[in-house]
Formats: sequence, C-alpha cells, structure tokens
Amino acid sequence: MNLYKILKIVAGLLGLAGIIFLIMIIAKGDDAITAAALDGDTSIMDPITYVTYIIFALTIGFVLFFVIQNLFVRTDTLKSALIGAGAFLAILIVSYMVSSGADAGNYIYDGAPVTENESRLVSAGLVSFYILIIVAAGTLVWAGLKNLSK
Repeated sequence: MNLYKILKIVAGLLGLAGIIFLIMIIAKGDDAITAAALDGDTSIMDPITYVTYIIFALTIGFVLFFVIQNLFVRTDTLKSALIGAGAFLAILIVSYMVSSGADAGNYIYDGAPVTENESRLVSAGLVSFYILIIVAAGTLVWAGLKNLSK
C-alpha cells in the first residue's frame, strides 16, 4: 500500500471522527455545553479538540517535511531561503536593539506591572511589524513600477 492510499485512509478516519464528534456536540446542545463548561467539565468538547490538534500537527509536520526536503533537493532555493531567514533575523535583532523598555510599569499584566524586558519585546515586535510592512509595500510598488516599464 503506497503512502497516498494510507494518507487518504487517515484523512477519511479523521474526517469521520470529526463528523461523529460534531454530531455529539450538536445533540448535546449549546446550553448544556455552556453549563458544563462553567462547572469545569469540557468532556463533550475534548474529543473534537484532540482531532483538531492531530490534524494541525499532521499539517505542520507535512509542510515542514516537504519544505525541508525541497530545500535540500533544490539547493539553489536553499541559498535564497537562508538569505531570507537571515534578513528576517536581522530585522528582529535591529528592532530589539532600537526598542526601549520605557513603558515598563505603566501597564498591568496578570496583576503585575509589565517589566522592562516585556515592554522591550513588545516594542521590538511592533517595530519589526512596521519594518516588514514598509518592506512589503516597497516591494509591491517596485514590482508595479517594474511591470509598467515593460
């Protein structure tokens, strides 16, 4: 039996399990599920949640496997992927370096004031986001202008 047939069977079984658990949830009703959840009983939702986790883990696993396999099969893409990962890492490092923890203590998280490091990490995330947005917009404009000149 080849891999494709095995994956079709696994996908079918997970789909069938999801349908069965969905029918169980619908049969139980919203009010009963909400009341049980307020009491800490999530047993009606747990099975479909586990199916979701399994599907998510399999999807991530297959994506990572095929991406890594493709990188090593086509070595020309490996260089560009490493350059892209390095550029992204450089943006994160620069963002962290230019960020400050100046807002430390001004905000409360989980009943405690935000620390300087937490504030700096949030600031670095925002700065990284802004840099990546500017790079993306610049790339789109550059590609558009390049296409206009053809």
